[in-house]
Amino acid sequence: MCEHHDIYLETKKTMNNRLLKTLKKNYPHVQIVMASKYLQTFTDFKAFLDAGVVDFGENRDDALKSKQVILQDYPIHWHFIGTLQTKKVKHIIDHIDVLHSLDRIKLAQEINRRRSRPLDCYLQVNISSEDQKHGFAPQQLGEAIEAVKPLQNIRLIGLMGMAEETDDESRIRTQFNLLKQLRDYYQKELPDLTGLSMGMSQDYHIALEVGATVLRLGRILLDGGTVWEDKNPHMTV
Repeated sequence: MCEHHDIYLETKKTMNNRLLKTLKKNYPHVQIVMASKYLQTFTDFKAFLDAGVVDFGENRDDALKSKQVILQDYPIHWHFIGTLQTKKVKHIIDHIDVLHSLDRIKLAQEINRRRSRPLDCYLQVNISSEDQKHGFAPQQLGEAIEAVKPLQNIRLIGLMGMAEETDDESRIRTQFNLLKQLRDYYQKELPDLTGLSMGMSQDYHIALEVGATVLRLGRILLDGGTVWEDKNPHMTV
């Protein structure tokens, strides 16, 4: 399966313009973060830049820094969307604008020590309760927030969660709803905790229904991806 996946990435790098226009028109308040692991060269990025995409997300520190060199003349907001090892913080933390994967207190403390200015962060929550997923358990979130609040170089702007990979949309919807409920609850004490970073290529349509404010999209924004037909009568394609 991995071999075929690599072939797909090599042959499908043009922008899915129809889907991008649909999302921008019908969900103008939703931020679209393009997973730039699928884009390697300036040519790969060009169509997205021309279409006004300025938010790109990387999950590897070395790849992010090399792409920043290629795109240094463009006003890009760089999001780190992968698991960040504590030992890698010093290499990457002043190169990003947003961190979507703040998943442990030790990481927050190291960021606070190394970062030269406040960093917008999403606390990652393990909404699917899967052992292989990173993030705070929902019942640990209050304790995590209390530990992070005093850190001057951490600015909590929302929660991030990944639903399990399943064909059961009701399970995905339940997990996204849990993230939204947690955000609503803790926003009472943290007014800036407005963001919901949830929804990827396989489940973004459910995340939109629940109220996502940020989508992290990859394959679906490349030609060859399936365009979701929204049942919302107010949405036009």
